[in-house]
Amino acid sequence: MEVSIQFMEDPKERISPSVSTAELERRWKASREVMREDKIDYLVMRNDEEFLGGYVRWFSDFPARHSYPITVIFPVDDEMTTIVCGNLPPSDYYPPKWAARGIKRRLGAPYFASMHYTDTLDAELAVEVLKEKKGATIGLLRRSSIPITFYEYLCKHLPGHKFVDATDRFDYIKAVKSPEEIEFIKKTALLQDEAIEHLRTFIRPGRKDFEIYTEAQYATSMRGSTRQLILVGSNARGVVVRWQVRHLQNRVIREGDQVNVLIETNGPGGFYTEIGRVFSLGKPAQALVDAMGTAIEAQNLSLSLLKPGADPREIWDANNEFLQKRGYLPERRLYAHGQGYDLVERPAIRYDETMKIQAGMNLTVHPWAINDSAWSVVTDNYLVTKTGMSECLHKTQKEVIVIE
Repeated sequence: MEVSIQFMEDPKERISPSVSTAELERRWKASREVMREDKIDYLVMRNDEEFLGGYVRWFSDFPARHSYPITVIFPVDDEMTTIVCGNLPPSDYYPPKWAARGIKRRLGAPYFASMHYTDTLDAELAVEVLKEKKGATIGLLRRSSIPITFYEYLCKHLPGHKFVDATDRFDYIKAVKSPEEIEFIKKTALLQDEAIEHLRTFIRPGRKDFEIYTEAQYATSMRGSTRQLILVGSNARGVVVRWQVRHLQNRVIREGDQVNVLIETNGPGGFYTEIGRVFSLGKPAQALVDAMGTAIEAQNLSLSLLKPGADPREIWDANNEFLQKRGYLPERRLYAHGQGYDLVERPAIRYDETMKIQAGMNLTVHPWAINDSAWSVVTDNYLVTKTGMSECLHKTQKEVIVIE
């Protein structure tokens, strides 16, 4: 007689490492305090990608990915509603009920940005939720992530409601990390160190740039990352080379080449850090070594200025003054910024940032040194403490990594 034994599995085993319910409750409590102060009845946020879609995850612990949007409606006095791309209503399959925390309603519809006639399906569901409170004030989080079709539909069908941009207030809350968040951030930095060490043994003549990209993606994924942005660029010794996107990674690496690698990934829990280093297959050109030394000095200069209360514009100016005095080009990009659930979040170390530096922020500092002879950059993460910057979260040596 054949005996069938059924095992009862806990579905929560499927969930990737995530913050605790207590951490989510801390965020919700802080958010509702601001909402009451500002007389906001609902927060509305919509993200369709994880790299810069941190608000949806910060509230719900579920990331949006691959241009499939998630909308979160967060009331001041009730649990959340989520709206996802899914089945025709009723559609409550995602997030699964057993994984949802603080979510009262899970709505969905089959809408896609590539099918214009579905442009308002998610907005229609949102209106049904938001009209339950007459004359409500709706705070929009990160308006640039909310499509015009969604916003116009809300305005047209909620004529008695008031819409305000609530982003700035909540950026300040999200920018300062809790002790639990910081522990996850440290784990991300660790897995990136391990990925760089792995690449030290993998980068060889005959391999193409995209193979380095693929290996870095594999190495970080196997260590707990769920989203990766990896840039790789190689060129001959003594020739200026910078990172390249995947579309431009088909070059074959040769003996004596230099290889620039930037690993921007999240880690367990979904928090981002990034590390960038330059590899040299054989003795590096002196101009590259000098540029790396200057980039490290520039990083140290910024670190000395990054203290609670510091003004990002002053740090931006000091960095550019230093680079130009050394004969390198000034920065024209974003060379240091906050990170969390967003790959890039405030504060930005640049001329127009209004958010001052605060203890508890997770910052990546990645100045470059560029002239006609070399292109070098050093990229690492640090935490802001009450007295200044922490030790570097990444432990990889700051130098041109020579592969013999």
